[in-house]
Amino acid sequence: MTEAAQTLTIVLAQMTQAVGDLAANADAMRTVRARHSDADLILYPELQLIGYPPEDLVLKPALADRAAILLAELAADTADGGPAMLVGSVERDGDALYNIIALLDGGRIVATRRKHELPNYGTFDEKRVFTPGPLPDIVEWRAIRLGLPICEDGWLPKVSRHLADQGAELLISVNGSPFEIDKDERRLSEVFAGRVTETGLPLIFLNRVGGQDELVFDGCSFVLNRDGATAHRLKDWDEEERVTRWTKGADGWVCETGAITEWEAHPADIYSAMIVSLRDYVTRNRFPGVVLGLSGGIDSAICAAIAADALGPDRVWCVMMPSRFTSQASLDDAAVCAELIGCKLDTISIVPAVEAFDTMLAGSFADVEVDITEENVQSRIRGVTLMALSNKFGPMLLTTGNKSEMSVGYATIYGDMAGGYNPLKDAYKMTVFAVAKWRNENVPRLSRNPVTPVMPAAIITKPPSAELRPDQKDEDSLPPYADLDRMLHMLVEEEASVDDVVARHGFDRDAVVRIERLLMLAEYKRRQAPPGVKLSTRNFGRDRRYPITHGFRTG
Repeated sequence: MTEAAQTLTIVLAQMTQAVGDLAANADAMRTVRARHSDADLILYPELQLIGYPPEDLVLKPALADRAAILLAELAADTADGGPAMLVGSVERDGDALYNIIALLDGGRIVATRRKHELPNYGTFDEKRVFTPGPLPDIVEWRAIRLGLPICEDGWLPKVSRHLADQGAELLISVNGSPFEIDKDERRLSEVFAGRVTETGLPLIFLNRVGGQDELVFDGCSFVLNRDGATAHRLKDWDEEERVTRWTKGADGWVCETGAITEWEAHPADIYSAMIVSLRDYVTRNRFPGVVLGLSGGIDSAICAAIAADALGPDRVWCVMMPSRFTSQASLDDAAVCAELIGCKLDTISIVPAVEAFDTMLAGSFADVEVDITEENVQSRIRGVTLMALSNKFGPMLLTTGNKSEMSVGYATIYGDMAGGYNPLKDAYKMTVFAVAKWRNENVPRLSRNPVTPVMPAAIITKPPSAELRPDQKDEDSLPPYADLDRMLHMLVEEEASVDDVVARHGFDRDAVVRIERLLMLAEYKRRQAPPGVKLSTRNFGRDRRYPITHGFRTG
């Protein structure tokens, strides 16, 4: 930057994180800074020093104390005359804890600003752990007036307008904005384009990448000039350090145009979300790989493909566990699927265990009709078998149930729900079909297993079945998935009533009443399900927190 501050070089560090590993996060920021010694300012995502979301971990006083020490050390690093840093962290003031952004330059903390708008909806519950700061003042740095809205501060108009009224010349918004379908374009074209229009100021939106439990961050950072034109678009899903160059003219600061990266369309974006979330979950929790049941059905087949894409096929162990109801077609399809993916496949028959349980329970079940109980016993035997392999050899057990099944309780607690993570937890059945068809014809950009196809076409086209009784089909007990998913989307994502669903789609009212009843009754199962990546606006877990015990129905 020149003495008169007419030019400026800002680096956007779109990075991943390690929640709670403050030293690793600080070192990663130092590494980025070392690569850009000629820059004026380096930007890092929201709460990058401690990781986001920290949840109740941040309530430990020792975390805030350590963050303060490391932030001071990072500030001291800037005494070398190199670039300044904008670092997200926390700040404790008495009993209050704040989400802050700190500007570090010249060996000291030049300024801090506290987040004003604390989101308290969907996946966010920042009001639980943080105190809202006041409307933030601008930061004057090297003769430039910066406005620093932190994430939600930029999603609503008030803070940006306040900063503009104070004379801000440039808005820099650091974020921890998790992936949702269509959210990348909404951030750019609706939310932050709105801030530019309202204030007449150029704006930098910086987001992180990587998985954190149920959340996955897609990056998709960008720069907008004051006329609303996009000057830069960073990659989705990948870390990137983008150098942006600015010049101050008569009308204010203008960013020189750089690469406008194309972001993935559907369903490639969903598939990438599944890859990144599973990869980071398995790797950061130090599992050597995953094990899963491969049934010859579409859900387990696409989960095996996702796992191989995320981790490499050598870290994926599939197990076929046939019963006397398993068709030869399923056995053949599972074998071909494992061969196409290139992963290990073992076959362990559950017939001896089923016979043993039949013998054990014969006295108690005498003169009682065979029903779903015997089906669930099979599922639980498979769960015990897979958990035994996981315990003995170390791989995490991957579950494979989709959102349609989890919505209506079409899953066995302590059976096929047993495991550590589920890539399909927020994917409706019709989404599973779309993703499987896409993956069979395409190699994902992030894949560590660049092969195609990954499953025989018969897996995608045959009627879904749990194969727990003779000639069983899912549609024996559920509506066709195309209809079921439309019902569920309204009941779950839109919180619609039975009458709303009937009015929009014309379904039989009794059918919708039944699905709503199943949805409510299955809440206790979902509470005991493993985590899975959030894809929609209303996932089971952080987004939708229903009581298990309640009597409300709309139909």
